[in-house]
Amino acid sequence: MSVRRAVYPGTFDPAHYGHIDIASRAARVFDEVFVAVYANPVKAKSVLFSVEERVAMLRDVLAHMPNVKVAPYHGLTVDYVRQVQAMAIIRGLRVFSDFELEFRMALANRRLAPEIEVVTFIADERHLHLSSSTVREIASLGGDVSTMVPPVVNAALIAKFRERHQSGVESDYMVSLHD
Repeated sequence: MSVRRAVYPGTFDPAHYGHIDIASRAARVFDEVFVAVYANPVKAKSVLFSVEERVAMLRDVLAHMPNVKVAPYHGLTVDYVRQVQAMAIIRGLRVFSDFELEFRMALANRRLAPEIEVVTFIADERHLHLSSSTVREIASLGGDVSTMVPPVVNAALIAKFRERHQSGVESDYMVSLHD
């Protein structure tokens, strides 16, 4: 019997409870799940944590799941999926507006790699409001995100923004909460 392997790709900057929920649910469906941390996002200037920091935090929070591996990757997601010999790409949907982007990405990935399935998980209603950009913005303004992220991520956010504020770096993570 072949191993059912999937890749859950993302920037995970930072990882939050919604990401962890999707990873854990995927781990129940697939024999192995690779949480693939994209090393070079298009908006690299807006990445708060290095790829090494993001991988380390995810390894910490997902360590209790033996069939989940965390690794960085570069390039096309479908190329990484082929490299690890996975059969599917995992995606999470929170709100209806996510659907259009995810639909277009699924179609593009299908064109590039018709042998790879895209499997979407609907976010648990407890996590519908979570996004990495919202978490970053709240944390950058000194808000409490401890109910949105695991303790190791919360501590890293506090330390990162303390360091940035002490060095005089203004936050560039404003989405909507600064008014």
